[in-house]
Amino acid sequence: MVTYREDLEEREREILSPLATLAVASKGRAYPEEPCVFRTAFQRDRDRIIHSKAFRRLMHKTQVFLNSEGDHYRTRLTHTLEVSQIARTIARALRLNEDLAEAIALGHDLGHTPFGHNGEAILNEIHPGGFRHNEQSLRVVDKLEKAHGHQGMNLTFEVRDGILNHSGAGFPQTLEGQIVRLSDRIAYINHDIDDALRSGVITFSDLPAGPIAVFGTRHSRRIDAMVRNVIEVSEGKDRIGMDESHAAALDELRTFMFANVYRSKSVKKEEDLMMVDQVVRFLYAYFVDHPEELPEDEHLIMAEEGVNVAVRDYVAGMTDRYAINTYHRLQEGSPTGLK
Repeated sequence: MVTYREDLEEREREILSPLATLAVASKGRAYPEEPCVFRTAFQRDRDRIIHSKAFRRLMHKTQVFLNSEGDHYRTRLTHTLEVSQIARTIARALRLNEDLAEAIALGHDLGHTPFGHNGEAILNEIHPGGFRHNEQSLRVVDKLEKAHGHQGMNLTFEVRDGILNHSGAGFPQTLEGQIVRLSDRIAYINHDIDDALRSGVITFSDLPAGPIAVFGTRHSRRIDAMVRNVIEVSEGKDRIGMDESHAAALDELRTFMFANVYRSKSVKKEEDLMMVDQVVRFLYAYFVDHPEELPEDEHLIMAEEGVNVAVRDYVAGMTDRYAINTYHRLQEGSPTGLK
């Protein structure tokens, strides 16, 4: 009797492009498992990510705006959902594996620190060996989350590869992973422009004229233009990308955002940056000096890999508000700064 999963796998063979990564052809998991009756391997990975504690914590992690009082600014969770939506659209249009792209997108930022890239930069500076959120995201799914009687989520090779290589020097081995890598950039540049305009940090006239002429004046029009170009350029190809003019325009927008938003004192006020620096450095140093106060799971990591690794995992996993509250508690309620 054919299972529902096997029917889905057969439909993938019939419908998807020869360039797609089929679930039935996955390189597998670290720990062998009985296949699910109803879901393909990549659908199962997606569900494990969504139900993880690390995924839920993204709701309270900064995307760009620190200490924001606005209800409509993106968080790390809403960023993740926007990346997933863009990646699924591109994968569907190219007849690639939408389930694989979705799973990678939903898991790509699970290892991000509190306070966005500012927290990552500080942890990279103070932790021996540095810190990179893409590597930490893989560590979250491989080790830090617990499921099915073993460490980690036991995800497939293809999802793990896409998570690790969504940023950094590596490059995804699947086209679906390449889609997520580019979708991440499309998402954050566009939604961060939207947030920056809403906050008044920049005005529309500040945006560079060249990229606006290429992509359009409206938020939705810019995303549509980028996604359309990716689909048109990548159709039938063994690499996902944009044409030269669109790629250059996207890079120009990214450069503008780094100069005028990501490093702007209007977005991240000096007192907020100082508090983030103080909180992350204090928490890391405190728990290195007081490892007995780490949670039980971190004690196991400490025994295997040392106190610095355990503290890194603990601090990186904190939400913004948990980090601030823990800092306040350990300082006996006396610090000033972020509330």
